[in-house]
Amino acid sequence: MKLYIAEKPSLGRAIAAVLPKPHKKHEGYIETGQGDCVSWCIGHLLEQADPEAYDPALKKWQLDKLPIIPNQWQLEPKSQTRKQLTVLRKLVKQASILVNAGDPDREGQLLVDEVISYLKTPATKRNNTRRVLISDLNPGAVKKALNNERSNRDFIPLATSALARSRADWLYGINLTRAYTLKGQQAGYKGVLSVGRVQTPVLGLVVRRDEEIKNFQPKNFYEVLAHLHTDASGENNHSFSAEWQPSDTCAPHMDEEGRVLNKKLAEHVVARIFEQPATVVDVEQQSKRESPPLPFNLSQLQIAANKRFGFSAQQVLDLCQALYERHNLITYPRSDSRHLPKDQLKDAPAVISAIQNTADNLQQGAADADQKLVSKAWNDSKVDAHHAIIPTTKSMDSGRLANDERKLYELIARQYLAQFYPAYRYNTQQISFDIAGGLFIAKARQNIDLGWKKLFEQEPDEQHLPALKKSDVLHCSHGELLEKQTQPPKHFTDATLLSAMTGIARYVKDKSIKKILKDTDGLGTEATRAGIIELLFKRGFLQRQNKLILSTPAGQALINNLPESATLPDMTAHWESMLENISQKALKYDDFMLPMQQQLNSMIEQAKIAQMSGLAGLENKGAFKKKRRSSGKRGSYSSASKSGSSSYKKTGSKTGTGKTSRRKRSTS
Repeated sequence: MKLYIAEKPSLGRAIAAVLPKPHKKHEGYIETGQGDCVSWCIGHLLEQADPEAYDPALKKWQLDKLPIIPNQWQLEPKSQTRKQLTVLRKLVKQASILVNAGDPDREGQLLVDEVISYLKTPATKRNNTRRVLISDLNPGAVKKALNNERSNRDFIPLATSALARSRADWLYGINLTRAYTLKGQQAGYKGVLSVGRVQTPVLGLVVRRDEEIKNFQPKNFYEVLAHLHTDASGENNHSFSAEWQPSDTCAPHMDEEGRVLNKKLAEHVVARIFEQPATVVDVEQQSKRESPPLPFNLSQLQIAANKRFGFSAQQVLDLCQALYERHNLITYPRSDSRHLPKDQLKDAPAVISAIQNTADNLQQGAADADQKLVSKAWNDSKVDAHHAIIPTTKSMDSGRLANDERKLYELIARQYLAQFYPAYRYNTQQISFDIAGGLFIAKARQNIDLGWKKLFEQEPDEQHLPALKKSDVLHCSHGELLEKQTQPPKHFTDATLLSAMTGIARYVKDKSIKKILKDTDGLGTEATRAGIIELLFKRGFLQRQNKLILSTPAGQALINNLPESATLPDMTAHWESMLENISQKALKYDDFMLPMQQQLNSMIEQAKIAQMSGLAGLENKGAFKKKRRSSGKRGSYSSASKSGSSSYKKTGSKTGTGKTSRRKRSTS
């Protein structure tokens, strides 16, 4: 008997749908007409064991017991899904061939592999396990994936990377949360100070941004525009403006950004150019082209949807999950890739047809798509386990979609259609003028062919410049003084915080890893970023003000009391780089874990002598609820009692359906 183990029931049902009928539905699995079975996990069925599983004395939070580092790692079944684990135990024992059908990412790989291993599956059966990568739940795509089985052993590095992340996050989160919570309570803080190797640097980004805004001192600066005319008295007059470019001699009156701070200097320039000739000293023209933007990965989709619709990162993930699992209208959403396999081109006509039949606002855009064009999105070398998020070949009446689902589908579909439009072509013009010994520059852009931009909202046209050549003389009627003020950085939004997490290299101090990080996923992963942001809200460290994301007093106090290394992205970004290297067979598990444990020892010693300030009287309101002994549920770290005795619960991230996931438990 062949047993397919899917990551979740929806994927299991999609697999069963393309296997021989008739089907027999059982509790927790489906039997096919050939006697094979399809079962499923419900996200992670297993989780890292609590510290007290290693030593009952560790149930009480004590500084002198830290750090907690297991000698032999243990997993334990989740109470909510124990029944499904029992189903899989029976089926795995009966099966002759196992197929890992977890989602096509490192967490999806691990959550099935860990079940197979936990159930003490014989080595021969484990080594013969197969792997299928399914990113589209429509029957044709599923059938195609099932026909392209690979050895599960090919993906051992992917699972090892996920395992290293899981254990390292547990070590870091458990130990530092206990250490700083106990130190915070000594200083008068009422609640749990949760620390994670990803969440804390994200919080640090927001806290430092808020402090920068609070301490910002605005400065006035000045610009000068020259108003030019080709023929001030004639009917063929063409009017436009050029901006003053201060010379090096003005440097004492400028800031580091090149802005003029001396008003009298700017006023002097305005007076000098009044009714003066303007001589053309240089003319630059360039023809440029801009290829279509690549299809979305999850982070870029979240950023675009926040800018356009104000959707939060978690909201986008929830909507994606509905479009993927419930409606089967898009491919796998937790993708970090923006490219497509060349083989997907065969499906392009059907996908475009589906868009035309589903997205009312894109009917003409789909009709005008040139399917003979192949953009740079199709690149096999940049596609591994999963590809960019695109529409599937399925169509449906858009009236059956919720309004927000429709908006997001159209956003994804428009980006896909852009791949079948020509490049945007335009000319740039830059004309330099000498006016009374000063340099002034006028710039303009002229559209030649909108290409893919026809699908998107058009930007307003820039000023049009006349056809000029070197030595032409125009007339400057007057100068205009523009008084402006420097602006503080803007508070984070979902879009800009996600952008900061994906482009974390900008915030990294260590130059040795800065370049490496530009080629990695950044801070967190596509699957976890939305959950991390939401987690900081739930824990009372962040708050929303309309679309803005602000830190709370508790969040500020936590960052200000932690060692700098725990609040900066350098360390966790380095982790992500190393985890990626593990998945690519460029680094071994121990080469990551052993130095991490040494670093943890040092950080715990720092915590023990930390001087906690600004925490007295602050309370983490409702972020951590006390565990009910009778419930048996596990969810988040629970509040430490006055005696310092506390249990902690494991925190699940979101699946994207609005329900707590059993998949990605994290102390990150």
